Parts: sequence; C-alpha cells; structure tokens
Amino acid sequence: MERKQIMKIVLAALFAALLAAGAYIKIPLAPVPVVLSTLFVLLAAACLPVSTALLSVIVYLLIGAAGLPVFTSGGGLAAMTGPTGGYLFGMIPAVIAGALVMKALESRIRLASLVSAVVSTFCLYLVGLPWLAWQMDISLAAAFISGFVPFIIGDTLKIIVTVIVAPSVRVRIKELLARE
Repeated sequence: MERKQIMKIVLAALFAALLAAGAYIKIPLAPVPVVLSTLFVLLAAACLPVSTALLSVIVYLLIGAAGLPVFTSGGGLAAMTGPTGGYLFGMIPAVIAGALVMKALESRIRLASLVSAVVSTFCLYLVGLPWLAWQMDISLAAAFISGFVPFIIGDTLKIIVTVIVAPSVRVRIKELLARE
C-alpha cells in the first residue's frame, strides 16, 4: 500500500475519533443536545479530501452502528434511528458537499472554508430536521424551533472556528499527502 493511501486512512481514523470524542462534549438540551462532533464534521469537510472526509464519517457511523457508544445518545441502531439519527445520517451529505465546495473554491481558501462550513451545516439540518419531526411526531415548524433555533449561536461559533482553523490545517494535510 502506498504511503499516501496509508496517510488518508490514518487521517480518516483520526477524524472518526474526533467525531466520537466530540459527541461526549455536549450541552444537554431536549430533544437535541449541543455537541462538538458537528464541529469535526465541518473540519473534516474543510480539511480533508472528499473521499477521506467521507470515509471518516462512514467509519464513525459504522462503529456506532456496531454498538460502541460513540454517539451522544450511546451506540447501536437504536441510537441511530432515534430523534437525533437524522443529524447522524446528515453527516454524509455534509462532508461530501463541504469537501466539494473546498475543492471548487480552493484558490480562495478562507472563502472556501466559510462556504464549506455553511453548506455542511445546512446539510446537517436538511436531513436532521425532517427526521426529528418524523421521530417526534411533530410538525416541521416545531422541529425547526426545537432542533435549529437553540443552535444558531453554537453553529455560528463552529463556522467561525472552521474558517479560522481549516485553511492552515488543510495546507498541512495537503503537504503531508504530497510527501513521497
């Protein structure tokens, strides 16, 4: 196996571990807690190549599906299919869309980081809110009020952190992957 492939696997494993650790750093709100794992979704999308970012999320979701308590609500299929499951599944389009934005706007990395973080956050809610409404048997408007409004400040801070951190981390990761 090539060094570059090994490094991509290591980076995917690192970000999967960060996602898991981020799930434990939380502010419990009902029905959806504020967690740091979403910051690592934004950073994976902004810092990693598309395939590596996607692999990190898939590894995280598979580990959780297998029963390891890596989600805010624990582990296993019950945790994945509960009210917050949509936010978990939303991580997949979030990292794909965010990483594609980074690739498309790479020459303007600070702008790319901002757009990537906003698009990734939007994708999380695009999947998470309808799922929350369905699981809680509430209207989409009620899901919006309970599953989005309380998180505006936290998500804004996560986007700001991504814009500050991602450009330098992305450059270092590209250098790391370019080494022979």
